[in-house]
Amino acid sequence: MRGTINRLSAALGLMLLASAAHAQASEVMHPLLPSGPDPWVTQRDGVYYYTSTEGDRISLRKTTDMAHLADAAPEVVWRPPAQGGNSSSIWAPELHFLDGKWYLYYSASDKAHDDDAHRRVWVLENASPDPMQGEWIDKGMLKTQLNGIDGTVFDHGDRRYFVYSAYVGDHSDLIIAPMTNPWTLGEPQVDIAHPTQWWEMRGGRKILEAPEFLEGPGGKVFLSYSGSACWSDDYSVGLLSAEAHANLLDPASWHKSPEQALASSTKHQFYAPGHNGFFKTPDGEDWIIFHANGGPDWKCTARRAPYAMPFTWTAAGEPDFMGK
Repeated sequence: MRGTINRLSAALGLMLLASAAHAQASEVMHPLLPSGPDPWVTQRDGVYYYTSTEGDRISLRKTTDMAHLADAAPEVVWRPPAQGGNSSSIWAPELHFLDGKWYLYYSASDKAHDDDAHRRVWVLENASPDPMQGEWIDKGMLKTQLNGIDGTVFDHGDRRYFVYSAYVGDHSDLIIAPMTNPWTLGEPQVDIAHPTQWWEMRGGRKILEAPEFLEGPGGKVFLSYSGSACWSDDYSVGLLSAEAHANLLDPASWHKSPEQALASSTKHQFYAPGHNGFFKTPDGEDWIIFHANGGPDWKCTARRAPYAMPFTWTAAGEPDFMGK
């Protein structure tokens, strides 16, 4: 499997450092595909499944080698209805395997009211062992107290949680809630983070979005998120953290890192990195996937492409994305 990882690193324009325990980006990074906003990868039984925002459908790619993702033809697995609350702006799909079934969480709005006031998170279910096969059943809209986008799901301890980016007045906050099943939220629904740093308020908006779960080597809980408007080159990835046995439904349990964990890099030639996901290789190596632009001031368009790289952990148990 190490050979597969090395081929993947080379294909992504990465170099492995002398220490086998530490990987770092090379001078220039190259995207996996020409386009792919809001990329997501999950790996199960040695197979990687990839999806990203396409706007009017959800497609999946399937491969056993991420270095050859571009060779895996996308297959449309779901199209929205002609009308209704999930008929337009199909954004940020995430594929999760929960309780023996596959689930696709995605953001959507009503074609008749395609605006922030009508954006919500929805979920599809598929009982097939292969998410490229079988039938995707609409399980409806998750009953969030506020409208919002970018829902994600994770298990920690003996509980399952849902986190999304909610529209709260003139800003976007991160809200967490317990789940009673993969399509039903429990109570309470708690606001755990709002924009406070300068790099979360660029591009004329105050935004925290795209939360993603990451468990540290000692069980510590991390939530990455993207700060600022996606059309700003200051759009970047931040981190929240909580102790392994903390009450994740208590806002006081969460600590926000003051600096970006991943930001625009002229050295590595990517700009406005964000809306990331995490996945593991079959042998347990940690990777981050995110979208970014290949040049400055490219705004928030389909030119955003998926980038991926391995990352390691500091002695303090913090994720290290750029080999600091």
